[in-house]
Amino acid sequence: MAEITATDVAKLREMTGAGLMDCKKALTEAKGDLSVAGDLLRKKGAATAVSKSAREAKEGLVAQYISPDGRLGVLVEINCETDFVARNEMFRAFADEVAKKLASDGSADLEADRQAAVAKIRENIKIPRHARMEVSGNGMIAAYIHTGAKVGVLVEVGAGKESTVGNNDFKALVRDITLQIAAGHPSAVSREQVPAELLAKEKEIAAEQVKNKPPQAIAKIVEGKLEKFYQTYCLVDQGFVKKNSEISVKEHVASVAKQLDDQVTIRRFVRFQVGESASA
Repeated sequence: MAEITATDVAKLREMTGAGLMDCKKALTEAKGDLSVAGDLLRKKGAATAVSKSAREAKEGLVAQYISPDGRLGVLVEINCETDFVARNEMFRAFADEVAKKLASDGSADLEADRQAAVAKIRENIKIPRHARMEVSGNGMIAAYIHTGAKVGVLVEVGAGKESTVGNNDFKALVRDITLQIAAGHPSAVSREQVPAELLAKEKEIAAEQVKNKPPQAIAKIVEGKLEKFYQTYCLVDQGFVKKNSEISVKEHVASVAKQLDDQVTIRRFVRFQVGESASA
């Protein structure tokens, strides 16, 4: 009997888009012959994605799922070939179902579901990334999908007291934060999360831009340029869009927290935009 290697299985999966176990069984039956194994999978209907797996899937949507108690949430990007399909109800229903399955199991094997969707929708479909969050302590997970479903946000906001989570002002704040993330496109919650190498690079660029200035002025100018960088990169330093950027997100959160007589913290977030993962 021919030895079936992991490399052979991976190659057959790439050729056919079939599942791992289906590829192993087909190779065993075909005695290691990739071509014969591919034919076997096609005959069994396990390779329905064969003719489409090589086609680019650059369109798509972002879907979300939030548990009824608001303590768990999922954000997932699902790609297809055309915007027409991205707006199709069948494709959207598939995306919603994927989000629910990932909520139940963050490492769920979705290959069989993907292949079934390819067979029904008749386009290549990919599930390139997802994020799953669960609340730690008191807090809430919230999501926002922007019109057209090309941009989605998932965020965890914490509170000091359990009673705060059910307060309508807290819920409104969390909603506003998701809108801010969608519009402002921040990359980190706060300055403490900015990678050291990125900060060093920004300082170097800023210093180079003003290298001909007097030495005593350079430090102050660089500091000003870094402040502007933080106001773009860090969520809490951004101008709060709902107040026309007259105050920062940090100031708005502090104001609501004071009204609630509690501590409110934006713990983490992710922002997905369709196609980002392919171009990254």
